[in-house]
Amino acid sequence: MSLSIDLPLILSAAFVASASPGPATLAIADTAMQAGRRTGLALALGVVTGSLTWSVAAALGLAAVMASSVWMLELLRYCGGAYLLYLAWRSARSAIRGSAARTPHVAEASAARAYARGLALHLTNPKAILFFGSLYTLGLSPRTTPAELILVIAAIGLQSTLIFTSYAWLFSNGRMALGYQRLRRWFESAFALLFAGAGLRVLTARLPT
Repeated sequence: MSLSIDLPLILSAAFVASASPGPATLAIADTAMQAGRRTGLALALGVVTGSLTWSVAAALGLAAVMASSVWMLELLRYCGGAYLLYLAWRSARSAIRGSAARTPHVAEASAARAYARGLALHLTNPKAILFFGSLYTLGLSPRTTPAELILVIAAIGLQSTLIFTSYAWLFSNGRMALGYQRLRRWFESAFALLFAGAGLRVLTARLPT
């Protein structure tokens, strides 16, 4: 059966965007090394949910509506930038205090919060709206059927899940966790700088409208 969509092009662009180092992958790595695999996976699934939300919105045409609303994009930009700066503050505070490693009980209790953090991280990213809007414009055509649209959404969702959960598994393995415990302050200092840099970039970016 011939498809009216360019699925390889869409998945390739989505792969590059998801796998490239950014605020989401930084948060997953930080959480997986600090709190373990379960909590890291919970945050990764929160990021996936946020990504899927914007993907569906773009498929339904809502992304175009939001992208044309200057005040809505600006609100998301400030929320996203502020949240990244909050993550930077948390990492810096952890590096300065030199707190002890988290216990498994604490890690398990924080899984729900980690999921909410991942979801908030992606829902407050205005660039996600613009990315998915341009992605669907690039790979879809006027002849695209509802079934093909569902196929695209499902394929992107599955690919994002594999990418983000792989980051959680990678950074929660024994060697990474052991290295984190030995060099925790250095890791947290680096994460603080990276989150702060990402937050400032979001706050000072000029988004196309």
